[in-house]
Amino acid sequence: MLLAAVAIVLFVTPLVRSAATHFGVTDTPSARKIHANPVPLLGGAAIWLGFVLTLLVFDLGFVQQFGSLIAGATVASLVGLWDDRWGMKPLSKLFGQSVAATLMVAFGTSVHFLHNAPLDMAVTVLWVIGITNALNLMDNMDGLAGGVAGWAAFFFFLLGLMSGQRLLAPLALALTGACLGFLYYNFKPGHIFMGDTGSLFLGFMLAAVGIRLRFPPLLYDPITGVPSSHEAATWLIPLLVLGLPIFDTTLVTLSRLRRGVPITRGGRDHTSHRLVALGATRHEAVLILYIVCALLGIAAMAVMNLPVPAAWGLGAGVLLLALTAAWRLERVPLVDTNPPA
Repeated sequence: MLLAAVAIVLFVTPLVRSAATHFGVTDTPSARKIHANPVPLLGGAAIWLGFVLTLLVFDLGFVQQFGSLIAGATVASLVGLWDDRWGMKPLSKLFGQSVAATLMVAFGTSVHFLHNAPLDMAVTVLWVIGITNALNLMDNMDGLAGGVAGWAAFFFFLLGLMSGQRLLAPLALALTGACLGFLYYNFKPGHIFMGDTGSLFLGFMLAAVGIRLRFPPLLYDPITGVPSSHEAATWLIPLLVLGLPIFDTTLVTLSRLRRGVPITRGGRDHTSHRLVALGATRHEAVLILYIVCALLGIAAMAVMNLPVPAAWGLGAGVLLLALTAAWRLERVPLVDTNPPA
């Protein structure tokens, strides 16, 4: 499935790029952006096609099992497509994302840990909207959002495989392949951007896959063989896998609130921009963030196999590192003085 998704996206991306140029769906340079020439958008359409066509080709019951996820993500992608072509106000985009998330919940995909239907629904919608926008905000350098999404999807594949979820794992693998195929055209330098069409789709899918992950309720001590409840720690797993987008969004939001800058305004104040300000090239900044994604994914896999106290300790350690990194990055002057890699 990985190779099929990669091949499909490699094939359709040039076609989508030509269509985007023909219809004028391009990202024009501005003071808050780092590219100097107009770049075609709609790379997200190629990602969507690669992912969906791969599922249809293999036909392993994905539509029956995950139809609500795919439908909700498609609605989110259409919202992004409208924004890429004609532009949308932030509240209108938020409304569209809420409709997509509510559609998914209405067809049965939701968290259940609160054991209260209205609260579980509210938390699910907030989680999906939050991660969708977090991935959208990560789309600020060539190869960044696609690579971060690819890493997250890959670790969801591994986690699904380890927990015996024989349909969710290949679904995540197809998503990984779609991201890899797109990165061929988007990584250093980007010949096409995924736009909101892609970032909203990927963010929605990753948030939904994180909800659908299931883990054994009991963990057996490898020495004594005594079972212990593991449910109190497994909620950390999707948070760790998606930790970088969560961190970046939190850092940017708090920084803009402190500086009195509107949260919805774009700018060069993301984690990637701050790494560039510290001396990294843009290429190096993206690779550094890839490594962070990999480490967070490994931590998530460790949580799956650790007793609850150790899992909580690992989560606390990651949180402490995140707070330290946020404090350090917030002190970085927001000036992009480095040339492109």
